[in-house]
Amino acid sequence: MLGGTAPRVGWTQSASSAEAEAKAGPLPVIGQPWSVPPMTRLEGVAFEPAQADGRVLVLYWWASTCPFCAVTTPHIERLWRTHGARGDWLLLGLSIDRTEEAARRYLAQRGYTFPSAWVTPQVQRAMPKPKGLPITLVRGRDGRIAMAERGQLFPEDVEAIARFF
Repeated sequence: MLGGTAPRVGWTQSASSAEAEAKAGPLPVIGQPWSVPPMTRLEGVAFEPAQADGRVLVLYWWASTCPFCAVTTPHIERLWRTHGARGDWLLLGLSIDRTEEAARRYLAQRGYTFPSAWVTPQVQRAMPKPKGLPITLVRGRDGRIAMAERGQLFPEDVEAIARFF
């Protein structure tokens, strides 16, 4: 349970994707401080912001219905499988699917293992998704944005994220 709120099981987002996207803001500016709220990962493990203190944090907003995410996500998974055991960085996928179950099912069907959370209204309020999909942010060890990309990333773009570790 996040912040004492009711369980999210079966809850669906009320605003349409188009409405939410119309309200989305720009990508953060390089060097901008970026805070991350506590959330629950899809496998039920809590993510606490302190876990990312002093580490590089890669945030990757995705949706199972996004064609550009479908092209980029296998590269994100490869980054995770290649470098996930390192202790100096974290990856957190952020699903904006209509339901938590849809996000879980998508990851399982494709064999994706990178840690992901479902973006609840509480998470969206605390850390609004920038306009577009997929969104890939790299937050440096200092808590500031080191990279901010909107849209499909190619394999070499995702591999280059490792330079921040």
